[in-house]
Amino acid sequence: MRHILALALSLVTTTAALAAPVVIGHRGAAGERPEHTLESYRVAIAAGADFIEPDLVSTSDGVLVARHENEIGSTTDVAAHPEFVVRRATKTIDGTRVTGWFTEDFTLAELKTLHARERLPDLRVANTAWDGQFDVPTFAEILTLARDSTTASGRAIGVYPETKHPSYFAAIGLPLERRLVEQLEAAGYHDATDAAFIQSFEVGNLKALRSMTRLRLIQLIDSGHPADDPKISYDDMVTPRGLRQIATYADGIGPAKTRIVPRDPVGRSLAPTTLVADAHATGLVVHPWTFRAENAFLPLELRHGDDPAERGDSIAEVAQFLALGVDGVFADSPAIAVAARAGVLL
Repeated sequence: MRHILALALSLVTTTAALAAPVVIGHRGAAGERPEHTLESYRVAIAAGADFIEPDLVSTSDGVLVARHENEIGSTTDVAAHPEFVVRRATKTIDGTRVTGWFTEDFTLAELKTLHARERLPDLRVANTAWDGQFDVPTFAEILTLARDSTTASGRAIGVYPETKHPSYFAAIGLPLERRLVEQLEAAGYHDATDAAFIQSFEVGNLKALRSMTRLRLIQLIDSGHPADDPKISYDDMVTPRGLRQIATYADGIGPAKTRIVPRDPVGRSLAPTTLVADAHATGLVVHPWTFRAENAFLPLELRHGDDPAERGDSIAEVAQFLALGVDGVFADSPAIAVAARAGVLL
């Protein structure tokens, strides 16, 4: 990985000038440091990412913080804090029963006593060396990092926040949208030309956001249906008709990458779908997720060996999607995506 990172750093000046495709540091550089830490975002920026991506949830006192989920048992050392044992609870989040500790039950001051841990320790053993070294960052701290890094590097470092479980947070009296927009505006992000996207797997909050901001909005697409509207399926969203509907409230889509290059039952890549061309015909940009280096996440033909944690030929996967015309990629190892974008074969 070091040689890829070094090469990517040498290419930053060249690739940063490109408007598209963009490289989005997924949760920072989650393949290199524990995700959603300021250090993870710093590594992503150093590797040449154009955007850093925080998943946003709320504290009990209404502060937006970056965590993969509002349940934090797997991403912090909260279980080791005896003073918080009684906070362990079971809740229903988007129709699923979840047991653990939840950000909405902690004040920011309490969260700041916790330390981040690697979420995938079996696949990313090297990242566990950083366990306990970083705290839970606020969105305000991430915006400051993006601003300071832009000033220091001379290139724009954008932000790409995701609202996590927005209908759930609205239902418990902690809506995310207005606070998110206010913080973005205070940081100078106002228009569709600014270096910011807002993304969500839900539909209702994107429509609400459309009335609040001119920033670009991205409809995320997975399998099943959005948590806030079971009458809408993600399968319907990727049809030409569904894409035209998305275009009435959003500027692009963030589909799971298998929506573009499906896989057969053993994990081998199949022929690409027409999703990229169909979305572009509707005026939508396409930012697929998530490109990861480990065999566990790669198609069969790009894996190296049988160990799920071993790194395979992820640069080839990114290059394939760029050749298919996507407008950007979410990458856990942004250095690899930057190198692929520059057309470098390693």
